[in-house]
Amino acid sequence: MAAAPAFTPAHSRGAGWALVGLVLAAALALPAAAQDAPVGALSGTLKKIRDTGTITLGYRESSLPFSYLNRRQQPIGYSIDLCREIVEEAATELDGMNIKIAFAPVTAADRLDKVRTGVVDLECGSTTSNLQRQKEVAFSPIFFVAGTKLMVPNGSAVQSYRDLAGKTVVVTAGTTNEAALRTLSDQQKLGITIVTARDHAQSLALLVAGNAAAFATDDVLLYGFIATEPSARQMKVVGEYLSYDPYGLVLRRDDPGFAAIVERAFTRMAAERRLAELYNKWFLRRLPTGETVNLPMSPQLEEIFRVLGQPD
Repeated sequence: MAAAPAFTPAHSRGAGWALVGLVLAAALALPAAAQDAPVGALSGTLKKIRDTGTITLGYRESSLPFSYLNRRQQPIGYSIDLCREIVEEAATELDGMNIKIAFAPVTAADRLDKVRTGVVDLECGSTTSNLQRQKEVAFSPIFFVAGTKLMVPNGSAVQSYRDLAGKTVVVTAGTTNEAALRTLSDQQKLGITIVTARDHAQSLALLVAGNAAAFATDDVLLYGFIATEPSARQMKVVGEYLSYDPYGLVLRRDDPGFAAIVERAFTRMAAERRLAELYNKWFLRRLPTGETVNLPMSPQLEEIFRVLGQPD
C-alpha cells in the first residue's frame, strides 16, 4: 500500500485542504443522528443526568491548552470550556436543572473505554475523531485540527522523519500518533524503535532524559509543552506533518438524545461566535496559568466553524 499523501512534504498543503472535506462531513454528521432522538421519555446519558443530578466529565492532566490541571489541580482548558457549554445545554433541556459536574481523569489509553463503559459521560480532551474510533464511541463536531510532528532537542540533527532511521522515538500509548509513526516506519522501512509512555508528560520526560531521539505527538501539544514546561525550553518542533488529526469531544454511541444536545450546543456556540471566542481565549491570550500559546486559527478550522453556522 502506498504511503499516505500527508506523510510527504510536497503534499502537505493539498492534504490539509483535502482534509477539510472530510472534517466538514464529520462536523455535519451529528445532526443526522440527532434527528433520530426519541420523543418523550428520556434515555441514555440524559436520563442518567436527570436521575443522579450529575454529569461526569473526563479530563486529561497534561494536554495544554485543551485539558490540563491548573496550579490548584483543577481541570481547565479549551475542551473543558466546550464541555461546560454542553452541560448548560443539557440543563436547559432538563427544564433548568442544576447539574453537578464531577471530573474524572482519563489517559490516552483508557479514555474511549471510560466513555463506552459509563465511567465518564463526556471526554473533554484532545482526541482525534476517525473511522476506527467511531466504531466504539461517538464524537462531537470537530473543534480543532492538529497534526503529528516531532519534538527534538535544539542541538539534534533530526530535521525530518527520514532522520529517524534506526533511532528510538517515544509516543503516548493509545494515540493516533503512535499508529501514524508505526505505519510510516513500516512503509518507509526506517526501522524506528517506538517506545510508549502512559501520558504526554511521561513521553516528554523520556525525551528530556535522553531515552529517545524524538517525541511524536500533535504539534499543538508540543508547542504547549515548550511554552509551559521548563524542561522543554531547550526543545524544538521539526519536520513535516506525519498525519492530520481532527479533534472531537467523545460521547457514547447509540445515544441520540445526548447527541442532539451536543449538536445543538455547537450550533448555538457557532451562531453566537462563542466557538471563536473560546478559541481565542485559549490559543491567543495569556492562559490562566500564565503562558501564551499564540497559535492563530487555521483556515481549515475557520471553514469548519462557518459550516457549523458561525457568521462571516
